[in-house]
Order: sequence, then structure tokens, then C-alpha cells
Amino acid sequence: MNARKSGQKPAPKDIQTRYEKLVALIEHHRKLYHTHDAPEISDEAYDSLMKELEAIEAEYPQLRTASSPTQQIGAAPLKEFSKVRHEIEQWSFDDIFDEDELKAWDQRVKNFMQKAGVGSEKLEYCCELKIDGLKIILKYEKGALVQAATRGDGSVGEDVTQNVRTIKNVPHTLTKSVDMIAVGECWMSTADLERINKERAALPKPLPLYANTRNLAAGSLRQLDPSITASRRLSTFIYDIERVSEAGKTSAKSILPPTQKGELELLAELGFNSNPNAKVVDSIEGVQKFYREWTDKRHDLPYGLDGIVIKINSRKIQEALGYTGKSPRWGVAYKFPAEQVTTVLEDIVFQVGRTGVITPVAVMRPVLVAGSTVSRATLHNEDEIKRLDVRIGDTVILQKAGDVIPDIVRVVTDLRPKNSKPFKWPTHIPECGGDGRIERVPGEAAWRCVASGSFEQQKRKFQHFVSRKCFDIDGVGPEILDVFIEHGLIATFDDIFTIKKGDILSLPRFAEKSAENIIAAIQAAKKVTLPRFIAAISIPQVGEETAYDLAKHFGSIEKICEAKLSDFESIYGVGPKVAASLADWFSEKDNQKLVKNLLKHVTIEKDAATGGAGGTKKLEGLSFVFTGSMPTLDRDAAQQMVRDNGGDVSGSVSKKTSYVVAGEEAGSKLDKARDLGVPIIDEAAFLKMLK
Repeated sequence: MNARKSGQKPAPKDIQTRYEKLVALIEHHRKLYHTHDAPEISDEAYDSLMKELEAIEAEYPQLRTASSPTQQIGAAPLKEFSKVRHEIEQWSFDDIFDEDELKAWDQRVKNFMQKAGVGSEKLEYCCELKIDGLKIILKYEKGALVQAATRGDGSVGEDVTQNVRTIKNVPHTLTKSVDMIAVGECWMSTADLERINKERAALPKPLPLYANTRNLAAGSLRQLDPSITASRRLSTFIYDIERVSEAGKTSAKSILPPTQKGELELLAELGFNSNPNAKVVDSIEGVQKFYREWTDKRHDLPYGLDGIVIKINSRKIQEALGYTGKSPRWGVAYKFPAEQVTTVLEDIVFQVGRTGVITPVAVMRPVLVAGSTVSRATLHNEDEIKRLDVRIGDTVILQKAGDVIPDIVRVVTDLRPKNSKPFKWPTHIPECGGDGRIERVPGEAAWRCVASGSFEQQKRKFQHFVSRKCFDIDGVGPEILDVFIEHGLIATFDDIFTIKKGDILSLPRFAEKSAENIIAAIQAAKKVTLPRFIAAISIPQVGEETAYDLAKHFGSIEKICEAKLSDFESIYGVGPKVAASLADWFSEKDNQKLVKNLLKHVTIEKDAATGGAGGTKKLEGLSFVFTGSMPTLDRDAAQQMVRDNGGDVSGSVSKKTSYVVAGEEAGSKLDKARDLGVPIIDEAAFLKMLK
């Protein structure tokens, strides 16, 4: 399809390349998972790749074809088994991963209900546990089991009847003489997984251990020898009826219950093992409560769960909503927080510890893992980077369990960009101080700064950056900054604005509320005036007054970045040393990068110094020095009043000073003003000048 003709925006070349690589990789892993029961990556990492593919197709729908993995169900059956063509096409639920996606699904359901003419029907949700096993389809005639099949590719599955007959809680004969097709999940207990792995490990030639109950259950059900299946102690939960009627009758409507909950009750009545934990709720808040409850309790069960399934309880509404290409609109799988996901590594930065030891930290595309969005992961040391062969631009599998700091498990090399180069360990790190040189600790994998005191130096710079006179990030004090630096959350100033709540929750002694408060304070500090921005970035010799002079002279950070030594020397109040320091600082590539990266996250607002609205020219051409404590005005507030009204503030008294504003306990500045004959006024006189 031509994207321009269809009104769709064309996909950039790099997106097309990424898409094609994702399709090939997912197909590879889908076959390993569904056909061979031998996955190379976790289910969660696979879900993460699929989610990225779906996101690309949503933005560039012209890329999607009928053969896309997003349009497929399962995989082709193994050739060793007889094939079964399903009477009713098999489907799979779409997945959601957080509360926002749950609400979006619910809204789509309500919109479709209106369109389908069932908007006035009572809406209830049947919540069930999502068992981590293998789907099976059971066919009964006159109440007797005649066939059992796997899902396969949705149209054709494998005949596993003899193996299923060995499962104790699959009834060979039902309590009523009915013709029906029932669907459920075949699973294995965690205790039996441990038992079988112990047996394999104890063999004279130990066999590889099974990774999880799902893979073992799938492999056990698909044995060519039913006696092996019998020894594995499989179990089932049956959760759906595709059709049911009294034996010899063609219509199923007479005995098919009107609700999903009624369906589960009928299954139990017929002799099937139906999971007892299903619950009907009448609101999406009730669904979320059920989800949270089983997120906490899932590890107490003898079988694996990977989420919950939500179905509209009313069969009338289900039938009205129908299906998409491969999924029902009336149901969705709500996955538990993944402990493994895929993301892209965007940079590697270095954290300087208290003893000067260097730790590399991965800066990643923000990703939801274990219930929190994170953007940082430790890379430990140089040897770990070499072992992983992790490179900037790589797609990586990230792992996070509970409160543990995220860790990169492996690199997905199939998605590696062309022309990527192995990461080169640096010889110098500016945050180390001195000339920035680093050295390897003898006999260890660690590197450290050659200059001493680097941690303290870095800490002081960050404390200055967040201080009231700079970015004024309320609640982020020295202790919090120490922890952030120590654990690699921040290495440069711009890192502060990329921190996610999940990054903070990974650290010791941080609770949900404190993490939220910190993120809120950071967000609130994203607007700053130009003088504060200049003062914050720790340019040697540049303090608050010089920052204001620079802002007033140049008007924008872009012009300051382009300035030459002569431009700085021409500013009134900027001496040769300060001008040289400014020229040197802005000529450094690392500093240029710092400013550029900060501007991606913060907005520089115009104030009186940069021609912003709200200021006046009442004090234009006048220079003020403040000394002592005043009755009502804070020193910083008084100085800002001068600037807002077009005047200048200085920290020292000279013949060019227009006024010295003196308060209680004024010091040597007052004496110098008297010696030089500079006019001295109090707070009241100063305020009168502004009226």
C-alpha cells in the first residue's frame, strides 16, 4: 500500500528495518515456544518484543500484513502427531499490562456496546486466574471423551487424546449425556517441576533442567509415549464451553448458560475441574482490586499464574461484541508485572562512588518492569560489559525482581543496529576531578579515579544544582543526592530529569509516597530562568551575579554557547579570568553536550534579564549592593526586585555602586560605602523607589 496515497505517514527507514528484524525474531521464538516447547527467552521478554511490534504497527499500519506475528495464533503442530482440524476456530486474548490499558479496554467495550445496540445491558466482569499452561480442546459425544487436541495454529492442532486420558482430573465420561466441546488449560504443579528436575539432576549423566512449569507441561502433554505423560502428573482447569447440547440434538442454546459464571458452574456440574477462584464484579475498580489481590497471592498457589483473564459476564453482550481477527472483544488477559522485559540501551554513563570507584550505568529507553517504569540499570564493571558485549543502541533483556536494582541479562543481538561498535572503556572521566584520569584497581575488575575527593566534588556540584538559587528542586537534599550518585541514578545534571519512579523504588529505604514526591518536585523544576540555569551548571568563576550579567547581555543560552572570548570580555563586570573561564568551559564538547541534553528536559523562561514580560525599567542604569538583614525582605527576593525593574546587583561596593541598601548588623560593605561616598538607604527607601 502506498502510504502517501492512503493518508498514512510513511515509516522511516530505521523503523522499517527495526520492524523487519522484530518480525523475524518473534517468528523464531514463537516456533521454539509453541512448536518445540524449548524457548530461549522468557515469556515476559517475548511479550515485550510483541508489544513493541504492536506499537510500530499501530503507528505505521501499512507495515502490517496477514502473516505478521500479531495476526497469528500459536504455531504449526508437530508432524509426529495426527492433525485435528478444529470445528470452531481457536483464538487468543489480547494482552494488557497496566491499569491505564485496562481502562482503555473497558472504554472500547462500552463504545462497542453502544454501536451494537446493547448499551443498556447490565455490565459485569467475570475475573478468572490465567493459568500458565497449555491450551487443550476436549470433544465429547453422548458424554464420552472422543478427542483431545492442542490449539496449534488456531485452525489445526495435534491429536493428544491418548495422553490426555492419562490426566486424572479429565473426565472420560461426563455426568450428563451431552455433545460438547470444552476448552481449558493443562498445567503442572511447581512441586512436580522440582521433583522431575531432581530426578534429572540425579541421573548418571544429568539431563538439562526444565525452566518452568509451562514448558514442562507442554512437553509432557506432547510425548509420543502416553506412559511418560502419565508419570508427569499433569492437571487441568476447564474454563470455556464452545458448544453444548443434549446428546443427539443440534441446538446448544437450550442448555448453554446465559453468563460466563454460569458456564463455569455447568462445567463443574458435568464433572470438569474448574478453578474455584473466579469472581464476578460490577466495576472496573473491582477488576483492579481482584488483580492486585492475586498479584500478591499468586506465589502461594501450587501452579503458575501469569495474570488474570477478564470476560464480560453476559453471553448476550459477548455475542454482540464478537471478535477481531484473532481475539474476542469481550475479554482480555491482564498480565502480572513482568520481571523481564526488552528495551533499548541509549547510553552508558559512569557513576563515581564515595571511594572514587567507577561504576558503569546503562541509560535505557524507559520501560515498565516489575510494576514500575525504570530507565537505569547497573552494568557493574568493565568485565561485565565485555561479557555481555553490550553496545549503545542494543536491544537488551532487562530483569528486575521486587526491590532489586534492575540488571541487564543479555543482549538481543538479532536486533543490533548495523555498524555498531564494541563499547570502548574510557581513560578519563570528567566527574573524577583533576585531569579526569582513571586507573584499574590491582587484582580487581574495578576502576577508580586517580584524583582523590572526586565523590565529594561531584556531590557538591549536584547540591548546588538543586539548590534554591538554581533549579530549586524542593525535597531533594544532600542525603538523597548521595544515594542517587552512589547507585548510578545521576552522573550528569540532565540525568536528574530522566529519573523515573521505578528507579527510585529500586533504591534502599524509599517508599512509594517519597518516590512520588521526588518525581513531582523534579517535574515542577523543569521551568527555570536563564540566570538560574547559568548559575546551576557550575562554570568555574561564575556565580549568581555573573550569571545575571550574562543573561542580560546575551538574552539566550544559545547565544552564550556561540560566544567567543572577546564577547565575554566585553561584558561590564566580567574580568579577564572570568571571561577566560567562560570561553574554556563552553568550548569543551562534554559541556556543550550537557547544555544540549539539559535543554531537552527544561524550559528557559524569559524574565526581566532576558526581556520577559512583567518587569519595568524603574531601576535601569542603577547598581545596588545589599548588606545586613532587613525587616521584611529576604535578600534573594530584594535582589530579584532590582533585576525585575531593570537594575543591577553586585556583591561588592565600588565607586560605580548607585546605592547600598543596609539592614541590621551591616558589615564591612557599609563602611566601604561611607568611605567612597556611596548613598546608603534602608529597606523602606528602597521599596519607595519601586512604587
